[in-house]
Amino acid sequence: MTEPLTVVICFDHAAITGGQAKVAFDSAVGLKHQGHRPIVFAAAGPVSPQLEAHGIETICLDQKDLVGNPSKIAAAIQGVWNVPAAKALGELLASLPRERTIVHVHGWAKALSPSIAGPIVRSGLPAVYTIHEYFQFCPNGGFYNYQHHHVCKLKPLSAACWTTNCDSRTAARKVWRNVRLTVAKHVAHLPEVFADYITISDFQQDIVAPLVPEGARLHRIDNPVSVPDLGPKLDPTAGDIIFVGRLSPEKGAFVFAEAARKAALRPTYVGDGPIAAEIAARYPEARLLGWKDAAGVQAAMRAARALVFPSLWYEGQPLTVLEAKGLGVPIVVSDACAGREEVGEGVTGLWFRSDDSDDLARALIRLRDDATVAAMSKAAYEAYWRDPLTLDRHVGRITALYEEVLARAPQAEMAPFRAHKPKNWATTTA
Repeated sequence: MTEPLTVVICFDHAAITGGQAKVAFDSAVGLKHQGHRPIVFAAAGPVSPQLEAHGIETICLDQKDLVGNPSKIAAAIQGVWNVPAAKALGELLASLPRERTIVHVHGWAKALSPSIAGPIVRSGLPAVYTIHEYFQFCPNGGFYNYQHHHVCKLKPLSAACWTTNCDSRTAARKVWRNVRLTVAKHVAHLPEVFADYITISDFQQDIVAPLVPEGARLHRIDNPVSVPDLGPKLDPTAGDIIFVGRLSPEKGAFVFAEAARKAALRPTYVGDGPIAAEIAARYPEARLLGWKDAAGVQAAMRAARALVFPSLWYEGQPLTVLEAKGLGVPIVVSDACAGREEVGEGVTGLWFRSDDSDDLARALIRLRDDATVAAMSKAAYEAYWRDPLTLDRHVGRITALYEEVLARAPQAEMAPFRAHKPKNWATTTA
């Protein structure tokens, strides 16, 4: 067995706040079980019971995240440059052994800030970055216009970007986010801290390939998926066609409701969000089951006839789609999001034109046929379990990447990619 690794996992929160945190903490647990030393470094608490139960070393600064901070001014300052986080991270990295230590960042935009760039560079340790969302490249993190509900094709930080309010809340917050990304790119040089980026879908990789720093390497590593092997569904045609996730416009929740009405079926929603009340008012036929824990979500999906994933924005690698596939549930997916690559058109599910309720209604009507649903259910189950995205497989792949990065960056030359920037460095990520 090779000498254990020390892996500093940087993320905004020490608690599980969504799929991004779950992947980061599951990887920490997997690394621990394989004899390595993961250390979670986070700005905002509380600490997840999962980390405590598995004995994962955790350094949590117990700060508020940007949304939870009662002071908007303090949150704005923290979001641009979190001084305590930079100081604490620098102290941590300085205390660790040089030879077998690597920094792995999973997110910085909700509490940590671009200030983490400095201590990582000064440590001389190699660093990798998993692209769960797009804050490294786009001010609002999604390449999405939340005001007009469509994918945004503007060049980040261009004049058109600065003058377009695409934020989900206010124009002022959009300007602040542009300032923050400017600081990240041209003051902290955060994108260039990482010579290696992990992408989580081919769809995502195509989007970010032109945006990563010149010379950076992209590595395709799937996220781990926690889904039990329950065998093929015994009655695949039973149940409702359901939506699972946050009830918000960019997730396509309205599109599903409208398409279901056109197809004369009752839409069922598992989840909650800012438009739940509006869906209930506009579509009284809708069945809203509210928020459920992970086990409840998987039970609802297993009992469903099909899952609809109508997201309007790009996504990264939607875990809901993968869980449904592993549970033997056919998936109807928007053709403009990363979830589509997990769905074989006409085999394990159906594609429809993004933001087109008529085309989604066409797909829903097609799922009235029991034989079609049964065949897709069987195919989805078999396709997933032919090559399941287990935690062991994920950890094996990230540790292989860590070893590759360490071998490529001998101690005497640990950070040449970051230390000697070409003159045109600031423009290579534009």
